[in-house]
Amino acid sequence: MNRRQQSEPPDLAVGYMERTRKLYSSQPAYRWASFDPESEPPPFTPIAKPLSSLRIALIASGGVYRKEQEPFHFRNDTSQREIAIDSEIADLRVSHFGYDIKDAQLDPGCVLPLRALRELAAEGVIGSLVDPALSFMGGIYSTRLVGEEVAPRFLDFVLRQQADLAYLVPA
Repeated sequence: MNRRQQSEPPDLAVGYMERTRKLYSSQPAYRWASFDPESEPPPFTPIAKPLSSLRIALIASGGVYRKEQEPFHFRNDTSQREIAIDSEIADLRVSHFGYDIKDAQLDPGCVLPLRALRELAAEGVIGSLVDPALSFMGGIYSTRLVGEEVAPRFLDFVLRQQADLAYLVPA
């Protein structure tokens, strides 16, 4: 039995969903972000250089921050944290409402794979990591905020850093 089952009977979880539907019944239905590859081709570009020569920008949505930084807040927190790529793993913390952070608290590398990417760079598998990595709390329900604020800011970061590839790690 997991911790949620111990603390919250399943019927309360279902009840929560029903209460939420009733609360927002007068509002228009939530419009999910969608992508139509027929009308707009995917925004991906094939990698033209060997992986061993790429500068990689690490961007992760798991809500990781350094212990001296402010934790992420809840829903629609569009802020980001810069994480130096030589940060000690023991100095990393996690704050996120959208997933069970228990494992990420034990090993932040499952949502911000700094150690693994540093090892790959040291072995010559990848060229290098852009310093700093970026972390944000991916619980942003507003597609408008993501499209108008978050995505352009990350694109600007990747371009300023002259990264060859942006590695986005979802949580």
